[in-house]
Amino acid sequence: MNIFYNRDGVGDVLLLQITPQKIEKVITETKGDVTFVKDAQSNEVVAINIFRFSNYAEIQDNGHVKLTEEMVSKIEQALVSNEVDYKLNVDLSPKFVVGYVESLEQHPNADKLKVCQVDIGEHILQIVCGAPNVEVGQKVVVAKVGAVMPSGMVIKDAELRGVASSGMLCSARELALPNAPEVKGILILEEQEEVGSSFLR
Repeated sequence: MNIFYNRDGVGDVLLLQITPQKIEKVITETKGDVTFVKDAQSNEVVAINIFRFSNYAEIQDNGHVKLTEEMVSKIEQALVSNEVDYKLNVDLSPKFVVGYVESLEQHPNADKLKVCQVDIGEHILQIVCGAPNVEVGQKVVVAKVGAVMPSGMVIKDAELRGVASSGMLCSARELALPNAPEVKGILILEEQEEVGSSFLR
């Protein structure tokens, strides 16, 4: 789940993105200040908009809002206040983590892409990467599915030229790190970085 709030640009509404997947057709259902956005085919909730959110909590962030236990509690209180019976399924684990490139092979359908197997501690992710400097044995920054990049792009499960990819290997520029080099390529971390640990800079 990702949360967005932009009072100046959108108004006093908290936007909850439940699933990053693109939905062809949606329907809405409103109760008080809460509007559910549902997949018209499956009736699954894909997003929730909570209007007049400043009545429930104060938010200083503009854009992507950090997901914390306190914020989840405030959202749940807002739902209860509007007599909405909905259980939030929240993953508070870090979305940017240290990964280790265990193996890579040439993409079968693209000369400039590599198919990487990346250990992030809890499991191995298959990530298609186009960076020219990716190599086996590197420690790298992995944006997991559901991560929101500084640009606002949400990382999703994807298929690149027919090969499944779950996550992204990040460059310093994509992470909006200060003094990021202009040269194309992923950020290579120091050897002492712990695989699976949160990447917070």
